[in-house]
Amino acid sequence: MTNPLEALLQTTPLAAQTFAPNSRYAGIETATLERADGTTLVYVRRRFCPDPERLTLLLEHFVKQGERLDNITAQYLGDPELFWRVCDANNVLRPEELEELGKRIRITLPEGIP
Repeated sequence: MTNPLEALLQTTPLAAQTFAPNSRYAGIETATLERADGTTLVYVRRRFCPDPERLTLLLEHFVKQGERLDNITAQYLGDPELFWRVCDANNVLRPEELEELGKRIRITLPEGIP
């Protein structure tokens, strides 16, 4: 027996954005793929990270003992969930790479804001 909700999601393209405004995926288009069995798969298109050199530098922060990236992000950007913007600005994929003692972290404006 098919789950009715699953059947609905497979046949109805998602029109609304399902990501929070502070998500790295907010504003990225979705696309659909028609499978051989006739079901439709909805997915998020690829996100391209911005070139860190094109981001406007606000300040540099040097990591102190025990600091975490979410707390640093909350301090400077007002939202701990924006840690991904700091990762983009420093060209790293793993947030823990920015939590090393003495590490210089670039804090920037979002892409497109001079």
